[in-house]
Amino acid sequence: MIEPIKAYLDEQKDQHIEELMQFLRIPSISAVAEHQPDMLRCAEWTAQSLKQAGLEHIEIMPTGGHPVVYADWLHAPGKPTVLIYGHYDVQPAEPLELWETPPFDPVIRDGKLFGRGSTDDKGQLLLYVKTVEAFLRTHGSLPVNLKFCIEGEEEIASKHLPAFVEKYKDKLQADAITLSDTQMHGPGKPALMYGLRGLAGFEITVDGANSDLHSGLFGGAVQNPIHALSKLLSTFHDDEGQVAVKGFYDRVIELSDKEREAFKLVEPDENKVRADLQVDSLYGEKGFSFYEQTTSRPTLEITSVAGGFQGEGIKPIIPNRATAKVACRLVAAQVPEEIMDAIETHIHAQSLPGVKVTLDRQLRGNPFITHIDEPVMVAAAEAYEDTYGVWPVYTRSGGSIPIVEVLGRVLDAPVVLLGFGLPGENLHAPNEHFHLMNWSKGTETISRFWLKLAAMSN
Repeated sequence: MIEPIKAYLDEQKDQHIEELMQFLRIPSISAVAEHQPDMLRCAEWTAQSLKQAGLEHIEIMPTGGHPVVYADWLHAPGKPTVLIYGHYDVQPAEPLELWETPPFDPVIRDGKLFGRGSTDDKGQLLLYVKTVEAFLRTHGSLPVNLKFCIEGEEEIASKHLPAFVEKYKDKLQADAITLSDTQMHGPGKPALMYGLRGLAGFEITVDGANSDLHSGLFGGAVQNPIHALSKLLSTFHDDEGQVAVKGFYDRVIELSDKEREAFKLVEPDENKVRADLQVDSLYGEKGFSFYEQTTSRPTLEITSVAGGFQGEGIKPIIPNRATAKVACRLVAAQVPEEIMDAIETHIHAQSLPGVKVTLDRQLRGNPFITHIDEPVMVAAAEAYEDTYGVWPVYTRSGGSIPIVEVLGRVLDAPVVLLGFGLPGENLHAPNEHFHLMNWSKGTETISRFWLKLAAMSN
């Protein structure tokens, strides 16, 4: 069944790339208000593309911000339903002077398609649309049931999508969720990213006297909020870099031997990391590699400290306030509120006379993981292998994509991150591009993945 699909996609490749270039010409910058008309135009273009491919029940659905484009094809009884998530919005293109060609006038050079959104995420999203078209044109049907949920706010943290998913969870219900907004490990080296860290962010404020005080008149007799804050911050870690907050690690799912072996294929040379960073040594939780520390272990990082006079020279005062901002990266199955509860309990357990300490909770995002032995993950790995000739490496990210966790949790379905971008494609930067060798490989991998999912239900 795969050969007619590949033949159709090869025959139509030039036309499909031209359509992608049309998509890229729309400056769908979600963060900039003046591009509101472009956002609507891009949503309409996306809807028309889905219709042209043969999908049904196409809707441009309002949210509190930019609309979501929905479509489906549900004529495969007894087969799994797959929800495909993507986004049609892009990052601002500035600084414009660093682009070799205009960001919204796409061009092909050296086998790469240059233009804002080419890899993040319009190029990768359109792979799915054209794979649908190929199946329906050659076979008249799809091997699985499909739903599309394409948002216009991913680049501004998916502000309204969590509420949208909650509201329409019955409409979006699926057996698996797929998105392609990630990268391969390198040319010809596919990767399955199966974990993302979550986030808990807060600001600590330490208040002392009711105003700044003259250090000559009050120094040594009144608590200095900066001193108190420094003492407090020093209690967050032990001497070896482990977080010293009681209960911080209680929910952490430890790495399996299989995962740690898989990581050896992707771990960077730690000596090179140290040299690149120009530090004399790396530092962190003992017993874990640099890669494990930065992708699969939780952290508590003090990101800024402020207090007192910050101008030129020295102003000899006891400041009445000091603040610190803290960001915790979390791993499955930690819960942001529980972590901040534990930290607040830790703070109030410290002896800090003469000051008042408060904590303002600001950022929350749950971690995400789909286990590598999950059947849909195995099917994805086999599809990659059949297409690229090698088994994919397994990766986890130290960063966060909160909407991935929301989709998996609310819809109670495994999420598969099928990336076809490459490192160095300048997403979010000038001269963003997509390697066109992964266009055909991408559609073939997706085709094989759907066929394998269909076979699982036999």
